[in-house]
Amino acid sequence: MKSEDNKLRFFAPAIVSFVMLMAGLGFDHVFPQEWFQGWIRVIWYAIAYLPVGLPVLKAAWGSILKGGVFSEFFLMGIATIGAFAIGEYPEGVAVMLFYSIGEIFQGMAVRRAKTNIKTLLDQRPDVVTVVEGNLTKDIQASAAKIGDVLQLKPGEKLGLDGELLSEKSSFNTSALTGESKPATKEKGSQVLAGMVNLNKVALVKVTAAFQDSKLSRILELVQNATAQKAPTELFIRKFAKIYTPIVVYLAIGICFIPFLFADNYDFSDWLYRALIFLVVSCPCGLVISIPLGYFGGIGAAGKNGILFKGSNFLDSLAAIDEVVMDKTGTLTEGVFKVQEVHVKPKYEDGKLLHFVNALESKSTHPIATAIKAYVGELDPEVILEQVEEIPGQGLRATAEGKELLVGNFKLMDKYAVSHDIDASSIVYTTVAFAYDGEFVGYLTIADKVKADAQKAIAQLKSMNVGVTMLSGDKSSVVKAVAEKLGIANFFGDLLPEDKVEKFKQIKAVKGKVAFIGDGVNDAPVVAISDVGIAMGGLGSDATIETADVVIQDDNPDKIPVAILIGKKTKQIVWQNIGFAFGIKVLVLILGALGLATMWSAVFADVGVALLAILNAIRIQKMRFG
Repeated sequence: MKSEDNKLRFFAPAIVSFVMLMAGLGFDHVFPQEWFQGWIRVIWYAIAYLPVGLPVLKAAWGSILKGGVFSEFFLMGIATIGAFAIGEYPEGVAVMLFYSIGEIFQGMAVRRAKTNIKTLLDQRPDVVTVVEGNLTKDIQASAAKIGDVLQLKPGEKLGLDGELLSEKSSFNTSALTGESKPATKEKGSQVLAGMVNLNKVALVKVTAAFQDSKLSRILELVQNATAQKAPTELFIRKFAKIYTPIVVYLAIGICFIPFLFADNYDFSDWLYRALIFLVVSCPCGLVISIPLGYFGGIGAAGKNGILFKGSNFLDSLAAIDEVVMDKTGTLTEGVFKVQEVHVKPKYEDGKLLHFVNALESKSTHPIATAIKAYVGELDPEVILEQVEEIPGQGLRATAEGKELLVGNFKLMDKYAVSHDIDASSIVYTTVAFAYDGEFVGYLTIADKVKADAQKAIAQLKSMNVGVTMLSGDKSSVVKAVAEKLGIANFFGDLLPEDKVEKFKQIKAVKGKVAFIGDGVNDAPVVAISDVGIAMGGLGSDATIETADVVIQDDNPDKIPVAILIGKKTKQIVWQNIGFAFGIKVLVLILGALGLATMWSAVFADVGVALLAILNAIRIQKMRFG
């Protein structure tokens, strides 16, 4: 009931003004009243004007005090006061009434767009169930502490980020990622606020405070996205500041200059034309409908599990000529499995593999996970010293007083470890190891291409967007993945600095280039790209901070969707600009020639604004992908 009362107060001034305007027009034309003449008529329309006109006049005065004389409020104020001055009372009220109605609908549209985005992303429940011994109790989610154990019943939504304590559980992640397929999590897996438990009671240990969850940070990110303005948006705002004083001076010219040339100069007639000119020229429709278009684009992207850090990136992505992708975790699943193991006979007891497992555990690369899955849990008796990472090559340490090397064959060559293996003949990713200066053997690891990767590449090509793949993986592996996906341009065996150089070369030739990777290891490339896109953003805090666009799941088919949303948003924005300017120019000319009325001016201003708003919010109803 309270909400309805607020809405009524919101619309009340316009309702009062509308009822009095309709009654006044009735007294004037439908059933003329003798008493409705002279000062009574003036006072009647003045009262009808005040509910909708006074707020605008106050805004105009406030703008003048701040140095902004030529605002849309100023235009509406002098146009309607001028209409009263020449006796066009109903038209003066109508202009301000419909302007105010337009402002109300514009404000509602903006609030709705913001609310839609917030509702879309803010999937956190207010209350969570905490387990304390054999008892459970419900508390506010914001009061839960790190280390608390939460009980999550089937159908319940997780309120905070945590670690799954139950052996296995399935979650619906669509609220976060836009992905309808359930995700099965094992014990120890990270689970995130907003995920819905599907099948059985699960226990989750809280690992981040309510305000620090990935979802909270993403919500804050998107709510602040509108601070990053698109070039089109910035241009229109600057244009309006120059445009508004120009039309005021032109209106003055329309009113007085004809006195020098016209034989039968009628001041009221030319003032009326000048007032029409002022009403039509008001840029408010453009100023509001353009940011609303970008709101719509950000909201549409959010529905598809894509987060833009600002409307400027919608424009940038719409103009992309080439997409450069990392391989692992972007086009492949990043889940490696050991395929083959080759070691010298004297090391077949497995002790060396435990050394390798211990050293790889110091790395965050998915290869370490694959080796652990093959070898097993870390041997507590293995003690490593002087652990050192060699960028792009591998790891080095001392085990039982002897040098241990684990990495690619470049690492073997760097430390002059002789071997008779032709690395180029091995297709899979290879991890070689040496101990005490002796080559011991190698193992091969394979990654799996993502199910949607081929579709994503085909869609990018159909959009005339080029694709290049860069990877630190061995060239034979990169070639095999590229051929499977239909990528003609690919480069392997790249160190981080090599990736930067290669990317610069591509950018110099291709024009606007986006880079897609994990947003952490590839940070140097992200920094020089026109748009940096992070895959699997919910899994990495650093990704959320560094990338321009975050794809909330790992699906590469969201890349063409993101570009398509950028293109469609830009298209709608320019449709609004063209439509608004076209109609305004037409009515401006007709008004200056005396062929348009104030009612035409109302349509050209408020009508165009409302149509532009409807066009802007259309993108939120569209289906992509």
